[in-house]
Amino acid sequence: MLIVPLALLGIFLLLVSAFGNFRDAVIVMINVPFAAIGGVIALHLAGETLSISAFFGFLSLFGITIQDGVILISFINKTAATEHDEMKDVMVEGASLRVRPVLMTAALSGLGLLPATLSHSIVSEAQRPLALVIVGGMVTTTILTFLVLPVIYGWFRGRALTQMAKA
Repeated sequence: MLIVPLALLGIFLLLVSAFGNFRDAVIVMINVPFAAIGGVIALHLAGETLSISAFFGFLSLFGITIQDGVILISFINKTAATEHDEMKDVMVEGASLRVRPVLMTAALSGLGLLPATLSHSIVSEAQRPLALVIVGGMVTTTILTFLVLPVIYGWFRGRALTQMAKA
């Protein structure tokens, strides 16, 4: 109950430091609840309980999820800074050009742990919850990263540009 919020706070502060603003850090952190939903659903469908191993799986999942968000948002920022197209075009181009890196990250963690999620041996009691959380969370967070995150970015960015124009 103490480690996960502290870890997320530390990650948020590092994101603010890396991006230089709260907006992009918040957008990246939006991935975390969607990843957690996938992990919880995977645990439920497999009939597993929330354990220490599952909590470590959530911490690992949050790190991977935030990495995917940083890959996407930093590239969209770079594209938006160099081009003067509409925000919609920048979001679509940024998301489409980052498909491979984000999918490779998701595939590496998801497929790498797939044997552990399917295992029912005695040794898998400790590994299985961790693997289930990561594999299940990667499904939901990958969908979010490509479909929802660019839209949220455009919405936040559009509001910021509108407020700057009013000032």
